[in-house]
Amino acid sequence: MMKAIVAAMGLTLALTGGGMAETGAVEKTVMNGETQVGYSVRGEGPLVVMIASTGRGAAEFGPLADRLAERGYKVALPEPRGIGQSTGRLEEVSFHDFGDDFAAVITEEGGDAIVAGHAYGQWIAKTIASDHPDLVRGLALVAGGAKSWPAELSDAITMINDPASSRAQRMEGLMLAFFTDEQTAEPWLEGWHQDVTQSQRAARKLTERDSYWAGGSAPILDLQAGSDPFRPEKSRNEVRDELGADRVTVKVIEGASHALPAAKPVETADAIADWADTLPRR
Repeated sequence: MMKAIVAAMGLTLALTGGGMAETGAVEKTVMNGETQVGYSVRGEGPLVVMIASTGRGAAEFGPLADRLAERGYKVALPEPRGIGQSTGRLEEVSFHDFGDDFAAVITEEGGDAIVAGHAYGQWIAKTIASDHPDLVRGLALVAGGAKSWPAELSDAITMINDPASSRAQRMEGLMLAFFTDEQTAEPWLEGWHQDVTQSQRAARKLTERDSYWAGGSAPILDLQAGSDPFRPEKSRNEVRDELGADRVTVKVIEGASHALPAAKPVETADAIADWADTLPRR
């Protein structure tokens, strides 16, 4: 019986990305009104909160979070509504509702956070900084898209999310939009949440752009991937030109596409930590 329990525990760790016990990550929940937000925390030091991209969970940030913990940071990985222990209404919600979910995590963990949003998550990070400036001391926009991108990239995300898509189709979409090699892309064949993607896309339409776009006044790291089709080279300085060179730091990590944290977790973590190390504590 004991062997069966141990085996089941090992299988659970493998399915959730593994390493949770080894890294000392602690699973927690916090409430935002009637919405429950599930998240994990590891490390000690200044707080970094990582927000996942469209339709995906934050647990896959594990290797990145481990590296940030090694660099002396406490890292919280909250799951979006509809994933893991995070529950709540998925219809008729906006970026502000999602931002309030993650703001509850920041408050629970002591505030004064670096908020890092990957891809779609950059918009939610900006929303938190706009709505809760007292909780945010810096924003890291990780592989954030340009102001516009080819429709075929959004279509690829729709196709990848569709359970009816074949493995070959999903891989083709991943190589078009997210990765530079199939081996690194392999884990992303799974882990998509179609209902979450639909909710997040609907929320964008229900959110006034001007209500979040500037991200308050927090310092910004615009961390880009060198081969990201959502962020072509001509758009490198787009954020800095709009929000000011005194506020925005631009860094490019070569050898990766839109799924930058998955392809280059250590490099992404080090870039965030190097920048965060320069920010004053409040």
